[in-house]
Amino acid sequence: MDILASHEVTKRFGGLVALKKLNLAIREQTIHSVIGPNGAGKTSFFNCITGFYTPEEGDILFLGKSIRGQRPDQIARAGIARTYQNIRLFENLTALENVIIGMHGHLRSNIFDSLLHTPRFRREEREARDEAHRLMTFVGLEGKESTVARNLAYGDQRRLEVARALAIRPRLLLLDEPTAGMNPRETDSMTTLTKRLRDELHITILLIEHDMKVVMNISDEITVLDFGQKIAEGSPEQVRTNPHVIEAYLGSGAADEHADNANTPEDEHAAGTPPGTEQGEPTHARSQ
Repeated sequence: MDILASHEVTKRFGGLVALKKLNLAIREQTIHSVIGPNGAGKTSFFNCITGFYTPEEGDILFLGKSIRGQRPDQIARAGIARTYQNIRLFENLTALENVIIGMHGHLRSNIFDSLLHTPRFRREEREARDEAHRLMTFVGLEGKESTVARNLAYGDQRRLEVARALAIRPRLLLLDEPTAGMNPRETDSMTTLTKRLRDELHITILLIEHDMKVVMNISDEITVLDFGQKIAEGSPEQVRTNPHVIEAYLGSGAADEHADNANTPEDEHAAGTPPGTEQGEPTHARSQ
């Protein structure tokens, strides 16, 4: 079953076409990566899904219903959450408070409940704190609930963003470069967490990531964009060897070399692997 589908989505900024007739379907409870060179339209697509941009043409369906033109808060309440390329935390609040803020959309207490400390308010506050503790434990931040967000290590701040997104109770989670700036140990830890989100919480993951090792190891499906258009889609192995993908990352010469190497014996092929790749796989895309 497709949890999200875009149909002929086009987004323009003046004369610049960021997305052009993009058709993409995300199967439920999978990790689906969207990759591509700088300016390919990856983050623009995320912004269209989450309501920050409205496409000029086409439609986006979530659980079979159109979300085109809805506000970001409406889309979040529907079950879509995201993280960002650049960390966006409430730096002066504690880690626990950051997670509780993510629950705002499904809390029922109003300002009068808060002022009067009604039984409903006290019950929801207690349940919210318990849920925030549980989410922080899940992402590996147990014991850091009272730490001010800006004092957390970089990798922990990334994890806190994930915990806050989980507080929305999403069916679909959009992760925008979750391993950016991380060292190898932190990257491995975030990769493991991403798999657990799918396997243990049954959340569908839509991932933008420039570390191709992460993409190839974690993805069930990969879509490749270039200049706002889909140029390839399939399993990691299918994308890894696609000549259009190699050309988008490394140029037409590398794609021609890859095609020539495909017709040579295995030992000669290994010797002719395009620069910056391992068996035709680019190690890092250009940053968005």
